[in-house]
Amino acid sequence: MTSIIPHRVLITGASRGIGQATALAFAKLGVNLVLVSRSQTDLDQVAAAAADLGVEVQTQVLDLAIVDQVKSRIETLVDQFPVDILVNNAGMAYTNPLSETQLSAWQQVLNLNLTSVFQCIQAVLPSMRDRQQGTIINIASIAGYQAFPGWGAYNVSKAGLIALSKTLAAEERPHGIRVVTVCPGSVNTPLWETDTVQADFDRTRMLTPETVAQSIVHAALLPLGAVIEEMTVMPSAGAF
Repeated sequence: MTSIIPHRVLITGASRGIGQATALAFAKLGVNLVLVSRSQTDLDQVAAAAADLGVEVQTQVLDLAIVDQVKSRIETLVDQFPVDILVNNAGMAYTNPLSETQLSAWQQVLNLNLTSVFQCIQAVLPSMRDRQQGTIINIASIAGYQAFPGWGAYNVSKAGLIALSKTLAAEERPHGIRVVTVCPGSVNTPLWETDTVQADFDRTRMLTPETVAQSIVHAALLPLGAVIEEMTVMPSAGAF
């Protein structure tokens, strides 16, 4: 049984970090792309680099944190450009003790890291079910299993995403849809530079986005009769 190169992959959070690296990794294999992010400028740069590798690239500016528009916008995209793989990568980090976390911040983290993923999934499921084939890859985190103090909202969002993935996998197996959860340890991405994160770590000891992207592509290209249901990828240097 051999793996089949998919025709098109949709990646959220595609303009930077893991999303950007994953887009380029798929493009090198000849997989066409649908890239979603908040920044048109950043999307255009990734799209140009991917197009130089010879693939078709579609881009969509969309703030996934505005969850009530996500499903309809993604549905419109996949109606135009049917996808074989969905990579739910968009997300944010947030540091604060639970006792000091404002409800608005809590909801912001849960909306982007969990609810928007749920809406993207609902948008692609009908077409994947029609074809009895498809792969949904959710980028969670080791924080979904290990409760890091000061990262409460983030921990909860990623634990919820792991539970969402497991439930989805059980429900969609009869429809030929594979669900993969990727749980990276710390990854050296621009996430550490955002104003919602207060942390000081040695980023040279972290995973690179390209390493995580390689893991995502490996899971996506398994033969259709197999699935890596969950993958934990940790830095060998020992960073969390």
